[in-house]
Amino acid sequence: MEKLLVINSGSSSLKFKLLVMPEEKEVADGLVDRIGIDGSKIKIKYGDGQKYEHAEEIKDHEVAVDRLTFLLKDLGIVKDLNEITGVGHRVVAGGEYFKHSVVVDDEVIKHIDEIADMAPLHNPANLMGIKAFKEILPDAFSVASFDTAFHQTIPAVNYLYSTPYEWYQDYSVRRYGAHGISHKYVSQLAAEKLGKPVEDLKLITCHLGAGSSVCAVKNGKSFDISMGFTPLTGVTMATRSGDVDAALLGYMMNKLNIDSMDDMLDILNHKSGLIGISGVSSDMRDLLEAEGQGNKRAGLAIDMFVKNVVKYIGEYIAEMGGVDGIVFTAGIGENSIPVRKRIMERLEYLGLTFDDSKNSENYEGIISQPDSKVAVLRLSTNEELMIARDIMKLKGEA
Repeated sequence: MEKLLVINSGSSSLKFKLLVMPEEKEVADGLVDRIGIDGSKIKIKYGDGQKYEHAEEIKDHEVAVDRLTFLLKDLGIVKDLNEITGVGHRVVAGGEYFKHSVVVDDEVIKHIDEIADMAPLHNPANLMGIKAFKEILPDAFSVASFDTAFHQTIPAVNYLYSTPYEWYQDYSVRRYGAHGISHKYVSQLAAEKLGKPVEDLKLITCHLGAGSSVCAVKNGKSFDISMGFTPLTGVTMATRSGDVDAALLGYMMNKLNIDSMDDMLDILNHKSGLIGISGVSSDMRDLLEAEGQGNKRAGLAIDMFVKNVVKYIGEYIAEMGGVDGIVFTAGIGENSIPVRKRIMERLEYLGLTFDDSKNSENYEGIISQPDSKVAVLRLSTNEELMIARDIMKLKGEA
């Protein structure tokens, strides 16, 4: 029996899960929120429904890790930190260098830092978490799992942009995608639910949340992904624009007297998407409520989100020459009954028929009718479990 800690470190947050392996039992999970910001808070769920919540100043990730590891002992979740034999870290961008999860060493840290500009909102924060845990748990087996690794099987015809080929040769410009850990997990789980080998299936996995991506999974491998060189492109997201005409950026920089591309990218990353269209909120729950009260811009934002997801699903069906199953996962995909329903209704031309009662109950598993020509599944993603499995595999190989 081993206790493994899985970390998802954001720019101002640190999420974690502690799992017992190989039993795959979750022991605790929690969040250190608003790191370096007023109103920092620590939340931990553990044991038999026990909860810990406390507001305190957390000035940086090193302090967050120190407090977290102290609380793991203080709350009796572990008797000694040496019980934690492995730490896994989610890293968003791995470029072409990282094609699978790896044991963290100085060379790995160096490469993660070198490609930070591919995911400037994520990689620096991921790296802070790695370094902080290296200091506090130096003897733990440290592993980095990359959101882009699963997408390294995408063929060149799908990952290349129609830009000068030298951009790819000299600067590694290509589609990398994201959410690969989640897409891999739910595609394998979907195959289990459907009772078929994943290698025999054509699946489209929809990871829909604050960040959203749609992935074509052909014969168990990523075949295409809506996110691109960075996580900014693809479908409409909470605050990210998704796909826009590149020439529009120069046009609007002139109109708004914006001198810096960083300032424009800040608008596209933080002030666009659902919040940009609606002017109400970046949260789908808020938009659905506002739409119900007659807010037309909130309704428009939802319609654009649904349309873009449907558009990518249609594109990937054409690319793969058909589809056996469509999977909904992540915050919106798992929890928004009306959004799933609207997407499925738009796909009824495929011969897709869904079970409205199962959809309305947030049923875990197949939510399509038995006679549906395309299976539809609602599945809870578990990126932490996927990373824990990678830790066990790499420990076995070490």
